[in-house]
Amino acid sequence: MLLGMSHVSAEERFITVASTTSTEQSGLFKVLLPVFERKFSIAVRVLALGTGQALDLARRGDADVVLVHDREAEEQFLAQGYALERFDVMYNDFVLVGPKSDPLQLQTQKNILNALIRIAKGDSIFISRGDRSGTHLAELRLWKEAHIDPTPGNGRWYRQTGSGMGPSLNVAAALQAYILTDRGTWLAFKNRTDLSIVFQQDQRLLNPYGVMLVNPLKFPHVKKQWGQTFIQWLVSEEGQKSIAAYHIDNQPLFFPNAKLVRSAHDAIKE
Repeated sequence: MLLGMSHVSAEERFITVASTTSTEQSGLFKVLLPVFERKFSIAVRVLALGTGQALDLARRGDADVVLVHDREAEEQFLAQGYALERFDVMYNDFVLVGPKSDPLQLQTQKNILNALIRIAKGDSIFISRGDRSGTHLAELRLWKEAHIDPTPGNGRWYRQTGSGMGPSLNVAAALQAYILTDRGTWLAFKNRTDLSIVFQQDQRLLNPYGVMLVNPLKFPHVKKQWGQTFIQWLVSEEGQKSIAAYHIDNQPLFFPNAKLVRSAHDAIKE
C-alpha cells in the first residue's frame, strides 16, 4: 500500500520507505511525514507491508529505507549485507485482544504463554495474521515458547487471514475471536464491537522498531543521502519528540528509544 505524498514533486526529491502496516494503520506516518517533508523538502513514499515482505522488497533493492519490527529478522538482514547498521527508533507492545466476556478467562493468567495454552485447549477461535509480518512472527515465537504447534487446529480454532493488522482485527471482531495485535494499531482501531484487551504487560510482548538504510554498496541506486537524512531525523531529538507526541485518547501509541542520536552518515563506511 502506497502512502505519503509530499509537498514536493516526486520527480525532484523522494525516498521509498518499506515499512510495516502498523506504522500506517496506527496513523503514525500521517503525523511524522509532513513534519519531515516540510523541513527537508524530501518526499517519502511508504510501502506498508508485513515486516517479512518489507525486508524482501528491500533485498531486491526496491526501497531506500526499511522501518520494521522484528529484531531477529532485522539482524539477519544486516548479517546478509543488505544494510550496514540498524538504529533503534521506538517501541510499544503487543496485547492479546478478545471478547469482553473473556470466555477463557485469560485475564487471570500469569503470563502470555499460559494464556495461549488456554486458547489452544479451549473452544474459542484465535485469529492469526499469517502474513510473515512482525506481529505474525512474534506470535509464532510465543506459540513455540509455549510448546504448542497451532497448525493442526488450522481452519478450526486457529484461523489465518493472510492480511494486515486492521483487516485481521475486523475478522476477530466479526467472529468474537482472540487475536494478538500491536497496541498502536489497537488504539487506532475503530471497529471494536465487543472486543477488549484481555491480556497485556508481559515482557515477552515488548515490540521494538528499527530503521535501516538499504546498503548503497549493494544497490548503487539507493538514495543514500536522502535516506540518511530521514534516519537521522527519526533518531534526532525532534523526530523522537514527534513520535512521543502522537496520542489517541490521551494514550501514547509509541515510545521513542533512539540510542544513537548522531549523524546517520556515520553508519555508512565509505
